[in-house]
Amino acid sequence: MEYILIFIAGTAAGFLNTIGGGGSLITMPILIFMGLPSATANGTNRIALIAQNISATMNFKRKGYFYPKIVILLAIPAIIGSIIGSNLAVNLPDEIFNKVLGVVMIIVLILILTRPEKKFLADEEISELVGKRKILAVIAFLFVGFYGGFIQAGVGFIFIVALSLITGMSLVKINSLKVAIIGIYTITALIVFIINGNVNWALGLLLAVGNSTGAYIGSNFAVNKGDKYIRIIITIAIIVMAGRLWGLWL
Repeated sequence: MEYILIFIAGTAAGFLNTIGGGGSLITMPILIFMGLPSATANGTNRIALIAQNISATMNFKRKGYFYPKIVILLAIPAIIGSIIGSNLAVNLPDEIFNKVLGVVMIIVLILILTRPEKKFLADEEISELVGKRKILAVIAFLFVGFYGGFIQAGVGFIFIVALSLITGMSLVKINSLKVAIIGIYTITALIVFIINGNVNWALGLLLAVGNSTGAYIGSNFAVNKGDKYIRIIITIAIIVMAGRLWGLWL
């Protein structure tokens, strides 16, 4: 039953990440509720995220959306930030981490429902980062990497707002950069969790299969028709799981 639950959770997460975001808000609490220590749940979730983002990056590249110079530039500070963030995560007591995750889940829920990133998307696009934009981008992605390494859940929304303000790129291009950079810094974060013995490989690989399945289903799903119902499901799931993490109900 545990393996079935993990596969279903991974499928749901991959589906949500493909059509919007917030998949880790499902997988992380599920892993914790199954008895994994918070740090181990955090590390195990990274395996599925890496598989998912590698697949998405390859697909974007096949469609002509790949910007190696910007990816490398932003991945370097993101890697540094993720190492710091993941080291903090493995050393944080479970009780504190769970409460932090509960708060983050509610904040991300607000972002999912209000979609503030749409307000920041600009028409102007730049081909490369230079001058002040380059410095600002490096600083911003140091913090993006830190948050991603620490907790990951909802980092996609932060990524979209930050990169749209700095580059003015279209959402398609931003998403192509997002999956590539997240995939890269998640590898370094996973290494930190592995070194500290905070990875359950059996559950992680099964979760990766689920994520891949969900991503395939999501890519064939009519986003406009399903958006309303997806938000309702996310809202209910987050409220239930966040309350459980805070000990409000069993």
